[in-house]
Amino acid sequence: MFTSFHHFPPEEARAILQNAVDARQSIGIIEITRRAPSTIGLMFPWALMLFVFTPLIRPFHWSRLLWTYLVPIIPLVLLFDGVVSCLRTYRPQELREIIKKLSGIEYQWEVGEHSKGSGQAPITYLIGCPQGVSPS
Repeated sequence: MFTSFHHFPPEEARAILQNAVDARQSIGIIEITRRAPSTIGLMFPWALMLFVFTPLIRPFHWSRLLWTYLVPIIPLVLLFDGVVSCLRTYRPQELREIIKKLSGIEYQWEVGEHSKGSGQAPITYLIGCPQGVSPS
């Protein structure tokens, strides 16, 4: 699941993971948003980019210009969605708490944050697979 796990409250998130365990299926959760001021701050320029790129979106629709420039509903909704997504994203410790409550067969879980280098926002991940199956 890529950038969608934060849409589920903890009990539903646990049920999704439990379903993977019950089905003996591997699962990967990747979140590019995170609950950090720096990531939340990035939502503002992201929403502003809409003003630059809207005329380039094809097929062209006049209504898109109306809702972007005259009544900027689209940028405001995009900004709101981005900020709320950041605020709802699970932290690695919260993901560990969720997987502690799972029952069933033995699973290998890998939870953490990955960043290629300084200045890049880390990506939160959770990877689970049945014992004996390599996560890579």
